[in-house]
Amino acid sequence: MPSQLPLPLVLRPAQARGDFIVAPANQAAVAFIDAWPEWPANVAALHGPSGSGKSHLIAVWQERSRAQCLKCAELCEDEIAGLDPDRPVAVEDVDMVPASPERDEALFALLERAQLGAHIVLTGRQPPQAWPFNLPDLGSRFASLLAFPLWEPDDALLEALTRKLFTDRQLDVSDSVVMRMIRSLERSPAAIRDFIAEADARALAEKRAVSLGLIRELLARREAS
Repeated sequence: MPSQLPLPLVLRPAQARGDFIVAPANQAAVAFIDAWPEWPANVAALHGPSGSGKSHLIAVWQERSRAQCLKCAELCEDEIAGLDPDRPVAVEDVDMVPASPERDEALFALLERAQLGAHIVLTGRQPPQAWPFNLPDLGSRFASLLAFPLWEPDDALLEALTRKLFTDRQLDVSDSVVMRMIRSLERSPAAIRDFIAEADARALAEKRAVSLGLIRELLARREAS
């Protein structure tokens, strides 16, 4: 019988505070978010690769603080001017947007609010010292940010992340599946996430479980290509 294409489903990852995987590499960031509003600084940065938990922690903080959340690609000075001055602000993916006069002026205007007591969290893949800028004053602000990393790929964190991503898809897999994946794949959240999506799609199309055999087949196909 020919395989069937799975119907596209909306995947909604669990993003409550209790769903966040706390590990030595990210526990300082989690403690900082948990401490709101008693923060040692009004502005902070969270940084790590795609899938490391930046958006999850922002969602946790937004639920607690009613923060206004924006993508850096949406930023302009008019957008900043329209924000509620009495609510915190999160700006995601700062280093995914090239430096430009409009982007730099908008970020600088936002960071000026911290001087008046506003709480602001910025996120990026790289540490803030490496974020692009054209405006020298903005570069100085980036360099002085209180920054928290979210990713250091030890086996315990990789295993916990893999299990969570399977759980988000309502998939129950064996320990052997998880261990084979983390020993064979690139040690990054994005690589694990993409592989699980591929395995889920293959299992649905072929009406089979996500078993060790299926994982081996997918890995062998990758190696052959």
